[in-house]
Amino acid sequence: MSETPINFDGFADFAHGHRAVLTRVGVRRAPTGLELHLPEGAPLFWPWAELRALRDQADRDGLVLFCKGDMVSRLFLRDAELVDHVRRSAPALGRRATKLPLGRLALWASGAVASVAAIIFVLVPLMAAQLAEILPPDGEKALGDSTLAQIREVLGEADLEVRTCQGPEGHAALTGLRDRLLPEEALPYPVDIHVFDHDLVNAFALPGGHVILFRGLIDEARNPDEVTAVLAHEIGHVVNRDPTRDALRSAGSIGVLGLLFGDFAGGTVVLFMANQLINASYSQAAETAADEYAHQVLTREGISPAALGSFFERLKEEYGDAEGLMAHLSSHPQLEERILAAGAAVAADTQYTPSLTPEEWRGLQAICREEGTDYEPLNETDSDADERVETPERDIDEATGRQQEFKHK
Repeated sequence: MSETPINFDGFADFAHGHRAVLTRVGVRRAPTGLELHLPEGAPLFWPWAELRALRDQADRDGLVLFCKGDMVSRLFLRDAELVDHVRRSAPALGRRATKLPLGRLALWASGAVASVAAIIFVLVPLMAAQLAEILPPDGEKALGDSTLAQIREVLGEADLEVRTCQGPEGHAALTGLRDRLLPEEALPYPVDIHVFDHDLVNAFALPGGHVILFRGLIDEARNPDEVTAVLAHEIGHVVNRDPTRDALRSAGSIGVLGLLFGDFAGGTVVLFMANQLINASYSQAAETAADEYAHQVLTREGISPAALGSFFERLKEEYGDAEGLMAHLSSHPQLEERILAAGAAVAADTQYTPSLTPEEWRGLQAICREEGTDYEPLNETDSDADERVETPERDIDEATGRQQEFKHK
């Protein structure tokens, strides 16, 4: 008999402190504290009365917690609802750690090396936002190149197909979209779009201008505007350097210091960052900024911003919050507000046009087709594709309706 799945109140990153590794954990609110469910082993319990927050954090949207009874481990909490609940429930959250008696100081002195390592592992990643600003563009690009090379290894170990799709018509369509979605001010490195041949419904950005789309996301899209909107969102992360900050935060101080001094190919660190970036979970502020970038650039190019919201909403209805792109978004309880914001970005008096022609859309859908094989879009005929490309107003009307409903609540 299978075990009953646990319903978590949110998710967070957990660090044991003695090594530069973050573990994604499920978090449940209990009457007397937080339950931390690690991938293996029994859950940890941190009582409200023993929770403390580190001061001078770089991530103002979240909390970095430790437990009075465990001075080394850290919990990186970015879920806005959980952060608010912790602030209200933990009575001594801002209290400084109690000074140790002299008898225990000797014991702590014997662990000085481990203590210093724990401080470095925590404090340096917390400075990721500042460190990202001083990392030179060449270094950021080299970091992204190394991480991209390791992505194949990460996915290969998970028994996933990792062939990069090279269909010429689809590649040309993506290149055209990329050029339209770039900011007016030049970036310090080019933006490269990669399509992986797998049915995962996902997309993510890497440091140094790399954006990865999975074939499953293209197959799932009802029209080209939905793919374009997701691509615009990921380019927004690139413009705002979110992948670089996340990589530096995840790498631990040894990786960070190595990167700052020019070691961009440390195998273990880069492999770890590859795992983290595939499942990147940015702060709400970062997601909102990427959404706003997408709304602005789509509007600039005459493409409906509603496509971003309609795609997210449909995936949530089909898959829930547990798979693919929705798992990436599940740590943000304001997803419905983001969907409504996409609808609010639609101008009622604007005539939007599809981001691709029917021929370009079919080329993009077939980008992973190998030579000598036939390709048919997922659950779609040619006439369906033409109709969907030529009538984006349906998404606009649906988004506007949701916006009006929200206003009357």
